[in-house]
Amino acid sequence: MSNCSQPKSSALVVEGGAMRGIFAAGVLDAFIEQQHQPFQFAIGVSAGSTNLIGYLAGDHGRSRQILLDHARRADFLNWRRYLKGGHFCDVSWLWHASFDDVPLNVEHYLCRQVPLYAVTTSVSTGLAHYFEVTGDNMHQLFPASCAIPLMYRDFPQINGEQMTDGGLADAIPVLKAYAMGARDITVILSQPLGYRKRTSRLPVLMKPFFKQYPQMFSAVLSRTERYNQALDFIARPPADCRVRVVAPPADFAVGRFCQHPQQLEAGYQAGRISGLQQVKASRESLQLCQAATA
Repeated sequence: MSNCSQPKSSALVVEGGAMRGIFAAGVLDAFIEQQHQPFQFAIGVSAGSTNLIGYLAGDHGRSRQILLDHARRADFLNWRRYLKGGHFCDVSWLWHASFDDVPLNVEHYLCRQVPLYAVTTSVSTGLAHYFEVTGDNMHQLFPASCAIPLMYRDFPQINGEQMTDGGLADAIPVLKAYAMGARDITVILSQPLGYRKRTSRLPVLMKPFFKQYPQMFSAVLSRTERYNQALDFIARPPADCRVRVVAPPADFAVGRFCQHPQQLEAGYQAGRISGLQQVKASRESLQLCQAATA
């Protein structure tokens, strides 16, 4: 059966990755430039969720501005503060300060009726939660989705439940998008194609820090397996599903806590180029489908 024989529910999934999210910022700005908005819903994790709200609000350049300015300030990343018992990366400050300083067209997002789901991880169960972003919950939800354990010392509450970084439980929520009915899924990754997460000894060494949160620690231990399962789905999706992948180039130099403006700008431009290429490929595919069914 032809891939274009019937309309499909289309979803956009964006991985997190802290400052590596500058790549997704470029991709999504290219989508805005090309008015590429074929998605029925979107799911974002951590920095992926904050990138997506800028895209769905139609605010070109917003995420780039935040990552090149606010995210490079000592108010956000600060080792000295961390060593004194504070946050290393203050995600609450970053969200609220950037919201105050960089316009976000929330009304445009709400009127478009393309829901964004932000992923969090429950501290008590270690399970992923997928919350639709609304005007009422976004100020709690985005910091919760981005709250890297240990690096951010608080657990923001959503509906009375303590939450932490969504990347622990579901770093690339393609299986969730599929379960929600999407059969045409575009995924923006923060690592190059061919990347596989390796099992690390670090989580075991961190066990004493999680003694009060055994289920969250279980999520930490199983994160590599779930991450690679998502990559397996992307590489070999079910027969009724198409997955389009946008990933950084092999020489992508931006690290999770990169602070170098030239590297960040290069990462943004790499994303923008990849985004333009993805739009071109999508349109060519659509034209072939239309010609085949004419």
